[in-house]
Amino acid sequence: MRYEFESYNKSEILTNHLKMGGKNPCGETIDVSSLYFLRSGRPWIGIVGEYHFVRDNSRNWYRELCKIKAGGVTIISTYLFWIYHEETEGVFDFSGDRDIRKFVTTAKKCGLDVIIRIGPWAHGECRNGGFPDWLIKKPYKLRDNNSKYMAKVKIWYEKIYEQLQGLFFEDGGNIIGIQFENELVDNAEHLLELKKLALKIGFKAPIYTVTGWNSAYGAKIPTDDVVPVFGAYPEAPWTEHIKPLGISPQYVFSKTRNDSAIGKDLINDTDETGWRLPYERYPFATCELGGGIQVTHHRRPVINAYDIYALSLVKLGSGNNLVGYYMYKGGCNKIGKLTTLNESKETGYPNDYTIISYDFQAPISQYGEIREHYRLLNMLHMFINDFSNILAPMEYVEAKSKATPDNLTDLRYCMRTDGNSGFIFINHYQRLGKLSDVKNVVIDTGSVKFPPFDVCGQVSFIMPFNIDLSGNLLKYATAQLLCKVKNTYFFSRIDGIEAEFEFSGKDKIKLSPGEIIKINNIQIVVLSSDQARFARKLSGSLYIGCGCDIYEYSGKICSASLGSFSYDKWQENGFRRFYKKNDLPCSTFTLEPSKEPFSPKYENELSIGGERKRTWKKLNVCGNNGFIEITEKYDTAQIYADGKLIADNFYYGKPWRIPAKLLYNKDCYLVMSEMKNDFYKEF
Repeated sequence: MRYEFESYNKSEILTNHLKMGGKNPCGETIDVSSLYFLRSGRPWIGIVGEYHFVRDNSRNWYRELCKIKAGGVTIISTYLFWIYHEETEGVFDFSGDRDIRKFVTTAKKCGLDVIIRIGPWAHGECRNGGFPDWLIKKPYKLRDNNSKYMAKVKIWYEKIYEQLQGLFFEDGGNIIGIQFENELVDNAEHLLELKKLALKIGFKAPIYTVTGWNSAYGAKIPTDDVVPVFGAYPEAPWTEHIKPLGISPQYVFSKTRNDSAIGKDLINDTDETGWRLPYERYPFATCELGGGIQVTHHRRPVINAYDIYALSLVKLGSGNNLVGYYMYKGGCNKIGKLTTLNESKETGYPNDYTIISYDFQAPISQYGEIREHYRLLNMLHMFINDFSNILAPMEYVEAKSKATPDNLTDLRYCMRTDGNSGFIFINHYQRLGKLSDVKNVVIDTGSVKFPPFDVCGQVSFIMPFNIDLSGNLLKYATAQLLCKVKNTYFFSRIDGIEAEFEFSGKDKIKLSPGEIIKINNIQIVVLSSDQARFARKLSGSLYIGCGCDIYEYSGKICSASLGSFSYDKWQENGFRRFYKKNDLPCSTFTLEPSKEPFSPKYENELSIGGERKRTWKKLNVCGNNGFIEITEKYDTAQIYADGKLIADNFYYGKPWRIPAKLLYNKDCYLVMSEMKNDFYKEF
């Protein structure tokens, strides 16, 4: 069956219309047009990974940032949670794990830019949305332009600026963006005052952002002063019921940026005041593509790697030109001097989050382990990083036969194009749903007709057409473009589809994984999908881990997991294998039944929803390498080491893994509360 597209209508691109942009001392510029961002005048797509520095140990920052860099992320986004830095009014703490300056400079050492999310209100499942308890008790309105609140915000912003002075882009630093507030969607006046205050204090960055989502009309923002950023998640743990959600609309291509507007075709274009967010003035930018989802007490979804990969691919196909994940690296909440710092019903939030764990089922776990969606997402990231100057100016064009979310039989496809060249996006995945196989697919762009292929099983991919590869016109490829190293272009074979290439003036070529072919001045290499999952672009070279996740750390190639490992490195005309020996032994542990050794300090977490039977076990750990794994089933589990709560978890069907080094040489106990049928589960 032939699959065609709606007509392409080139948009008018606005430039210099927003109060954005900047230049650093080296002459590098960052600017914002209405369609895409620019870096030194070239279209550019940044890849943003959220990593909360205060939710990790500062000793881990450099290693974890190196892993993030290896995953293709180019920008780190991080919240500054007010309560972490001024838990007691007038007493500020930017030391140790709260040292934002050290975190930003460490990111620069790794070659990563930074977007700071300075609030004042942040949320991020932090207690009071990040507001200190003392601020909550004040008699004046918060998140408002009244003088008393703004005076407190001024002090907060000044303290942040003291830490970051000299690290902004115009200073030669790596802070390229600032987000004001979060999810304040109906108060443009306050958002503008926050920006004015920040500028007066000295904050300056090429990009300023605010939350863009709200109703069908979009958030009310100061239109010339900020870029609205959007999000999309595979699940909704903030939903208060425990029933399954309906078919998610996140897995169909759509020009709609504001997810809350999807399916609301009968709502007017504007609200009662005439407001409509002028989407056409801004590039499609995201800050909260779900890199996973947090488990709450009442909703415990299990994230599949394709839940994340397919969602990101769909948004990229739909025109996303700033790819931002929340979270990319999970974390651990601190326990404050006065209170725990997690969001919960006790603070007036609709549901309960774990006291310590903020793992988020992210690509990199709270303890630094790599998950499958890290690998799949990196396939997109390598492509974006090497070809964003080509992709960014290309616009989304809908399929002529566009599938709706509840249609599980028709092909889900779209393209991004400049009217001549482009990329075909196909998503054959629906979270918690099964799509029918689609046979004999013939993609017809109007200028190029692809050979027929079948789309079967779980697969989502991108195929190029009419793309110039160093002076060679690639008419089409039924393989996914990954990256470029000098004159060599690497593609990944798409599962179930033969890799076929047609270059202008050349015969059609079919390549198997591992094959290399020369076309004039370039080489084409096809990798298997397994090779592509472990491929990493590090310092300009292409590496493939042999079943392991490699990254560069202080100039050395390391593996994210314990033990000896090997990898292949591209060397002009082929791969060369390298071996690394690591004889560190894995830790062992035992669990022994125990009577209650003490009254748990945070027993409320063990009794959410009512009293529950508790089971205690003595945890004995031998060695400080690797992880221990708790496989028991429970409602809530806590681990105490020398009487201190160091880890907790709501059971969601997967083994609970904790670093042995947190427990080694300590008196450790595991306590588990009885599971009841009072939550949504997917296991």
